[in-house]
Amino acid sequence: MTFLHNLLVTILLLGLLCTLGRAAAVDLSLEQHQDRAAASKEEKRDWWQVAQFYQIYPRSFKDSDGDGVGDIQGIISKLDYLKEIGVTATWLSPIFTSPMVDFGYDISDFFDIQPEYGTLDDFDQLVAEAKKRNIKIILDFVPNHSSDENEWFKKSVKREKGYEDYYMWHDGYVNSNTGQREPPSNWLSGFRGSAWEWNEKRQQYYLHQFAVKQPDLNYRNPLVVAQMKRVLTYWLDRGVAGFRMDAVAWCFESLPDANGRYPDEPLSGTTDDPDNEAYLKHIHTQDLRETVEMVFQWKTLLDDYQRVHGGDTRIIMVETYSELDYVMQFYGNRTAKGAEIPFNFQFIVGGNGVKDNTKLPAGGFVKIINSWLGQMPSGKTANWVMGNHDRSRVGTRFGEDRIDLMNMLQMFLPGVSITYQGEELGMTDLDISWEDSRDPAGCNSNADIYDQFSRDPVRTPFHWSNEANAGFSTSSSTWLPINPNYQTINVKTENASTTSHLSLYKQLTQLRQLKTLQLGATRYANVGDNVLAIKRSLSGEATLVLVANVLETKVTGVDVAGPLYASGNYKIKVSNPQAKATVGDSVTLSSLTLEPYAALILESV
Repeated sequence: MTFLHNLLVTILLLGLLCTLGRAAAVDLSLEQHQDRAAASKEEKRDWWQVAQFYQIYPRSFKDSDGDGVGDIQGIISKLDYLKEIGVTATWLSPIFTSPMVDFGYDISDFFDIQPEYGTLDDFDQLVAEAKKRNIKIILDFVPNHSSDENEWFKKSVKREKGYEDYYMWHDGYVNSNTGQREPPSNWLSGFRGSAWEWNEKRQQYYLHQFAVKQPDLNYRNPLVVAQMKRVLTYWLDRGVAGFRMDAVAWCFESLPDANGRYPDEPLSGTTDDPDNEAYLKHIHTQDLRETVEMVFQWKTLLDDYQRVHGGDTRIIMVETYSELDYVMQFYGNRTAKGAEIPFNFQFIVGGNGVKDNTKLPAGGFVKIINSWLGQMPSGKTANWVMGNHDRSRVGTRFGEDRIDLMNMLQMFLPGVSITYQGEELGMTDLDISWEDSRDPAGCNSNADIYDQFSRDPVRTPFHWSNEANAGFSTSSSTWLPINPNYQTINVKTENASTTSHLSLYKQLTQLRQLKTLQLGATRYANVGDNVLAIKRSLSGEATLVLVANVLETKVTGVDVAGPLYASGNYKIKVSNPQAKATVGDSVTLSSLTLEPYAALILESV
């Protein structure tokens, strides 16, 4: 009887625990997993795991010579600013020699600098000056394609020995009805239209998954693989700390069949525009396993370089907007080391492809956070990317009232934080006219639809001051127009204010030095539609809690203590202006009042 009694009690307790587990906003097993990963407060983190990354788009950062275009000397002149705001590593969009059809992503010489940006000597000076300030330089590596003005492509067109198959060439097919030659497959370019272009001199089609002047390299050719490894080694020799790998998902394509025919891709059903890349499902041109394995090879090269030359870990950051199960493969596995930072774009695409998140409720935030932390392999480091040079700015996408809230969230979550230039100021998108458009993604369409594709609105020059051209350039004109809101949204003005976006950003980069945020376990929950709550805890250290009202309605009597399993007394450590709160004041986690878009970081007493 005693045995049956104890068994019954055990079953009832297990049932109760299961019910409580389902009631919690976040599965307890996730926090337990993170507790194990965040072992002791003495655990050593590699430099990149606690770095504050900052993306610079060189054309738009700072112009030093008055030509209206940003350059390397301009970056050097602002390194003290980067150090001041807590940046410890910066990755630069491409600065290599280029015809600038895609503003540096069409590279004609992978071993030199675009003259309007500077020289190799300027680059060496940048690395040296950054090192003095303990800032590491990460370069944008563009592996998928080159410019058609690259010597490799010119030699391939002429079928010179060793370069015959450097790129993706094909005869195409003659239409039996029309007698006209047609492309090898229905594959589409990311910049509209067919991804195949006829070359008269070679009398074949070449593949270009982006602009016509960006032919795809052939990674099934070992000579290409070896060449690109030489490129990586060349820049490692010049002192870079790693690479951000651009458009990685496109590096490999499906092989042709036994008859030499490339397979057509199926219709997606998402658009009726046959020139839009979204017209097809890219099952043959993106996300192939061979691409992941190529990243593993690059990581092996970087690790071997470190073993031979010493110094800190050289890292890989991978750009891909693929499905998460594919993205996670880039982290590596038991037999192969992968990228340290496969970019987490969940806050950019909204977790489900939504581009406008100005009305996203707290449950949507939890879904986005969980989408990454719930799938990330054990022992890996999370990363959070809110914006970049390709996607709408945070203040435009999530709403200007949420700018500080989003920066607070990014800095508070576990792992690596990556800021796109200007997000610390609260810069927003600028509507660019058709006449002023420069981005091929938009210019390859037409005046009626270009704004759906153009990336120009997020690439406008940086705001240094409220003086002419926002202090970006002394030129009478700049390569892209400057947002008129620079009069109030700029470094000079915001540095003079204790309640500015920039002031708060600097507080947050300091806060990230705390062991709790570097090593602590994480629990997160939403309380209704309004409130997002996150707890970071570490044995022997103060517990930190972020609470944010993500909507435009005030809430009262909010209990976050239960969902977060948090107890004890708390005081306000950081707040945004919307909170109308005083740092140092005590708060009760079981009964909070939060103004619209208020965000607080609380510390246990």
